[in-house]
Amino acid sequence: MENPKYQIQNSSDGQFYFVLKAGNGEVILTSEMYTAKHNCEGGIESVKKNGGDDDNYDRLKSSNDKDYFNLKSADNGQVIGTSEMYESSDGMENGIQSVKDNRNSGTEDLT
Repeated sequence: MENPKYQIQNSSDGQFYFVLKAGNGEVILTSEMYTAKHNCEGGIESVKKNGGDDDNYDRLKSSNDKDYFNLKSADNGQVIGTSEMYESSDGMENGIQSVKDNRNSGTEDLT
């Protein structure tokens, strides 16, 4: 089993984004795209700050009836990260709990 961690990565167009991986290696949160790495690192700090408060999670349904969530900043309401799609609301709730449990993990820079 791996350690939970954030991974900073490059997109194909040279932007930066991060994923939060649980201890089983599964991606539980993916960020928006950032033009600068320091902004991406700031996004990780925002997950650490905002990820513990249940009020910062928007529970949503996709157009194909899958459950997912967005983690938002308490300061400005901006989406910090988005989950994968889940088959059930229970799966989504487990994903939210996993973000809460793993939000203070270390960071691996893959850029």
